[in-house]
Amino acid sequence: MGQQGNINFNRIAEAIEYLRENFKEQPALEDVAQKVHLSSFHFQRLFTEWAGVSPKKFLQFLTVDYAKNILQHKECTVFDAAFETGLSGTGRLYDLFIKIEGMTPGEYKNGGAGLCINYSYAGSPFGNLIVASTSKGICYMAFADDEHQGLNGLKQHFPGACYKQMHDLIQQKALYIFTNDWSKPDQLKLHLKGTAFQLKVWETLLKIPVGRLSTYKAIAEKIDNPKAMRAVGTAIGQNPVAFIIPCHRVIQSTGTFGNYHWGPQRKTAIIGWEAAKISNLR
Repeated sequence: MGQQGNINFNRIAEAIEYLRENFKEQPALEDVAQKVHLSSFHFQRLFTEWAGVSPKKFLQFLTVDYAKNILQHKECTVFDAAFETGLSGTGRLYDLFIKIEGMTPGEYKNGGAGLCINYSYAGSPFGNLIVASTSKGICYMAFADDEHQGLNGLKQHFPGACYKQMHDLIQQKALYIFTNDWSKPDQLKLHLKGTAFQLKVWETLLKIPVGRLSTYKAIAEKIDNPKAMRAVGTAIGQNPVAFIIPCHRVIQSTGTFGNYHWGPQRKTAIIGWEAAKISNLR
């Protein structure tokens, strides 16, 4: 994570987009490397350092057939079972320590009036982030390629709050999610502004394990409202905490990845990256 992670992601983002748009043709390594103006050797090494797998293997994770196969399986994986019986190294670990606390009706209605929010900027394998916290937990996290726009997005979400640029322990714990560093697995709390329906949808998203995918229809069924797929889609699109609440793991029932608040290219990168992490544990 950090500056080097941002550099690597920016260098290969164009390659990911090319792979996403052309996976049906199964482009050769040389074709992708040429597209991003790198030698095949340099591109292979750089991509493998970032993703943990070769571009060819990563390409397999971007296909519709792969997504459909994942959707056919139960959400609980052998890696989850391994963790729950005492084995380590599953990448699912952090999901079990995340708890959502909704804001009070007053805080919700008044746009966070009276809340003191700390915020800071950080790097991730998928670009820069703005991460914000109250005394109760993480209240906002978004990919912010432009820091000024990222801060404006935060302030629009909580127009009545007061702000201080400061990196605190709550934010630090949240950023462990990118390294799976849970050597001290204190519960991570999210302090979120949302309706009861939104909170229910976001809680359901937290139950989708790393390396697994779900659909809007499946989420609607899990909250016992199977006809609310459109509303579920809206709630997912309004997710205020990128990556931690894994809205990127919800795709269309056809197996296509679909849209993402922070860009379809980034969603593709995250899905492939998580699939690679799970693949490397096998």
